[in-house]
Amino acid sequence: MWYAQDPGRRTRQFLGDAAALAWTVLWTVAAVVAYRLAVLLSRPGPDTGVASSRSPAARLPVVGDDVGAALRSVVGFVDAIDPVTLRATFAVAAAALFLLPIAPVLAAWLPRRLRWVRQAAAASELAGSANGRELLALRALLRPLDEVAATAAALPDATPGSLAEGWRNADPRTLDALADAELERLGLDPAPGADPLGPLVTEFAG
Repeated sequence: MWYAQDPGRRTRQFLGDAAALAWTVLWTVAAVVAYRLAVLLSRPGPDTGVASSRSPAARLPVVGDDVGAALRSVVGFVDAIDPVTLRATFAVAAAALFLLPIAPVLAAWLPRRLRWVRQAAAASELAGSANGRELLALRALLRPLDEVAATAAALPDATPGSLAEGWRNADPRTLDALADAELERLGLDPAPGADPLGPLVTEFAG
């Protein structure tokens, strides 16, 4: 399970995934283009070597004599380097161009998404059995007090304290309410046959 069942949560997850993918593709293309351009500019002219007017640097659009001379001097420098070493250097530079902007985004996005996937898969499995729903109820009861209070507010005459007492006494109604609250926190539908609690606070979801 990679996406939530709740439409709003699923939309946010999809937009986040699309943004991360687009960012990765953008910098992948930039790195490949930069590598190929660097290799192209490093090639000597076919007739008279680096200084040839037919070299890639000389065939660039009109950029001025100073810039053209600078480009030719750079081409002359890199032409003196071993081709294997030069291509390896270009590859390292392209990899750095790819990784530097991508790594922070992946470090912030990927662990959060994988954590949700693990939690959602475990919750879906637990929701199918009575013992599993009791564990889900305990997980919901261990949430911050404001989230437990939101769950209690969805039930008639319930308080956080009464929910804790109901869990200790294995009250089926309380266990179902808490288990469904934990499922809704993850953006999952309540287990079949359970009474939905209605919308609950979900902005604290992990």
